[in-house]
Amino acid sequence: MEEIKISDRKDNFIRGDKEFFYFADTCWSAFTNISMDEWKYYLNYRKMQGFNAIQIDILPQWDRSKTDNYIDPFEVLRNGKWNFNKINEKYFERAVNMVEMMVERDIIPALVVLWCNYVSGTWLSKRDSSYVIPKENLEDYLYYVAERFKKYNPIFIISGDTNFETEEAIEYYLKALRIVKEVVPKSLTTMHLCGGFWELPEEIIKSPYYDFYMYQSCHFKDKQNWAYEVAQKFYNMPIKRPIVNGEPCYEGLGSIMSFNKYGRFTRSDVRKAIWQSLLSGAKAGVTYGAHGIWSWEKGIGEYEFSEAYGRPYDWRDAIKFPGVYDVSFAKWIFEKYKLFDIEPCNEILVNDTSEIRISKGKDKIVIYSPFNLDIKIKIGEDNYYWEGIELEER
Repeated sequence: MEEIKISDRKDNFIRGDKEFFYFADTCWSAFTNISMDEWKYYLNYRKMQGFNAIQIDILPQWDRSKTDNYIDPFEVLRNGKWNFNKINEKYFERAVNMVEMMVERDIIPALVVLWCNYVSGTWLSKRDSSYVIPKENLEDYLYYVAERFKKYNPIFIISGDTNFETEEAIEYYLKALRIVKEVVPKSLTTMHLCGGFWELPEEIIKSPYYDFYMYQSCHFKDKQNWAYEVAQKFYNMPIKRPIVNGEPCYEGLGSIMSFNKYGRFTRSDVRKAIWQSLLSGAKAGVTYGAHGIWSWEKGIGEYEFSEAYGRPYDWRDAIKFPGVYDVSFAKWIFEKYKLFDIEPCNEILVNDTSEIRISKGKDKIVIYSPFNLDIKIKIGEDNYYWEGIELEER
């Protein structure tokens, strides 16, 4: 499988001799929840829908659905806790086989190394420290997973849902960045962050092992402006890197903290978040999520987080949600119209409406509006041919 590289402009990806639009599905719980038959079906279906990457948590996802396929990644002690001195080879053999199946289909594995519940000094580890990897075991784990997946040259997503709130957490992630790059220098690295978070520690921003920015525009209905606002924050970072919205609102997920008020996110919510991201600097690609896929829901018992997220849909239904084709269509538009050179330029908008996003390339202006509106822009003396695309019906 051809490796992914950073373009000379430092704002998008290259694969082979072509510009590459990262289009990933969020399937965090794959290694613990999915049977091999289900995995084969899922991969073939997502490949048909146009995905070229899948994001997976290497270790068990803390808010996954109940499963009949669960395996612990470490030896389990009598008290139920993990023995971090003894890795369960069976767990990682299964994970490697699943990655092998991805690569066979030319789908890029994007693997989370340390979700924040496994890191000391994070908001989630403060709730439950049972699964924090001790500092004395951290390097062994990092070298092990880097070597285990090295053959497949994955993207390594170093963190999961983190906000770098303590020096201790920063130390974990800096070590992970360094070791992964040491073992697999050709693999790209990034960080998955808390919703709306962008204030990275200086030592993280300046790390030579950090390849591209990934942010989360979140699952709060009243914070969907973060899709474009956080993209702009990363666009203005002192070190230029490609930017990806690695977790826009998930289709079918309930608005966190206000599920009873706003209900679930729809395909139009997803489409809006994605286009606002792409035209605000996060043009290297995007991730899609469906409620029932990321947690891999099979109807085994009650879902623990239904009150916060809404009950997940069965994965066999969630895989067919219509919003996935809105995202796939965005990828098609980017590639057909060669939009990889566009830069945000909302300053040319005369009637200032924040939900409208504008970018400009060498010979093109791209405008997104989530609703019907007379849009006035300043284009000077240039002449343009106008073409409109109605996104809902594609």
